[in-house]
Amino acid sequence: MPSKDKDKDKDKEKDALHVEVVYAAPKTQVAIEIHARPGTTVAQAIRQSGILERLPEISLARNRVGIFGETTSLDRQVCAGDRVEIYRPLIADPKEARRLRASAPGRGTQDKKKKTD
Repeated sequence: MPSKDKDKDKDKEKDALHVEVVYAAPKTQVAIEIHARPGTTVAQAIRQSGILERLPEISLARNRVGIFGETTSLDRQVCAGDRVEIYRPLIADPKEARRLRASAPGRGTQDKKKKTD
């Protein structure tokens, strides 16, 4: 009865969602394509990809996740063609970094002298 098993495998493959799981660090960029079943969540897709074993610095408790640049929850179901992104934690508060750049010498709102002829 191997032909029935092959038919089942073909049906599963036909129903599978093609999803990409990605992570980028300064020296490492990883993109893993998986075939997920309908109803698979973001967390399940990440685990299925094997990226957590490959890059132990990733923690689903600490790292935020998103789909195509939009943050999302781990329990959201993935759709065909989704790119699940795992984001690195921020190393600096964006507001504080902006404030420091603005207060740096030569920056900010200084009056500039106009040339007059």
